[in-house]
Amino acid sequence: MTVDELVRAATRRLAGAGVPSPGVDAELLLAHALGQDVSQVRRGRVLRESVGAQAHARFLELVVRRAEREPLQHLTGTAHFHGLDLNVGPGVFVPRPETETLVDLALRHLAPLREPVVVDLCTGSGAVALAIAVARPDARVGAVELSREAYRYARANVAALRADVDLRLGEAQEAFTDLLGRVDVAVCNPPYIPPDAVPVDVEVREHDPGLALYGGGSDGLEVLAQVAARAWDLLRPSGALLMEHADVQGDAVVQLLTGAGWESVLDHEDLTGRPRVVRATRPAR
Repeated sequence: MTVDELVRAATRRLAGAGVPSPGVDAELLLAHALGQDVSQVRRGRVLRESVGAQAHARFLELVVRRAEREPLQHLTGTAHFHGLDLNVGPGVFVPRPETETLVDLALRHLAPLREPVVVDLCTGSGAVALAIAVARPDARVGAVELSREAYRYARANVAALRADVDLRLGEAQEAFTDLLGRVDVAVCNPPYIPPDAVPVDVEVREHDPGLALYGGGSDGLEVLAQVAARAWDLLRPSGALLMEHADVQGDAVVQLLTGAGWESVLDHEDLTGRPRVVRATRPAR
């Protein structure tokens, strides 16, 4: 079969299984099976290139697994985030495009600062910390992760990107005792799903680790509040905290941080126009 025929057939199969972006996924899976990039696959479609038997078989296996709603990133082993290619797989939260808002806001705050100190609390794959470290090589960036499985992915990503990130294994609520009162920006994408809520997406519900999803407490904000308290201790006066949250939690997070004494607490929308990241400032005194 030709590249185009395989992509068309796979797109129909994935669409029938309810995969949100069947055409894109089909091209990405074929690129992975062929050891190519997507642009080569698209060129192959136009030129009606044929696919060898081994690559054909690999591709069909991948399509079957994707149709069963195994995450695309688990099948390819790669997640694209803020211009980076990150190693991901079972046991680590797959970074989402909406989290790029967190990175952009952090970089905006860091712009006037020289050699700033940044910590990423609950780093997962290392996505946010690495995006900041790559964009600001002058920054001292630290990151902490509780899950040993996720930590292994983060460590692999730090090594692959040759980034200067001080990666640590442990609880965010107790991390970086050597940086108390010295941090310019603290960023965090904590677990925030309430315990009785069920994620709509099959890929999230069945494949993302629960430790990265459920935030504790009746509203899912227990971990978020604990991490914010640690950020308070870590930040310099006038330092900034940036925290991601679910689109329905913006008002609750603003109230929580305001009640805890944070100043200039503002919620920010992601690229889809949904409330996504709260920014708060530790008082100057």
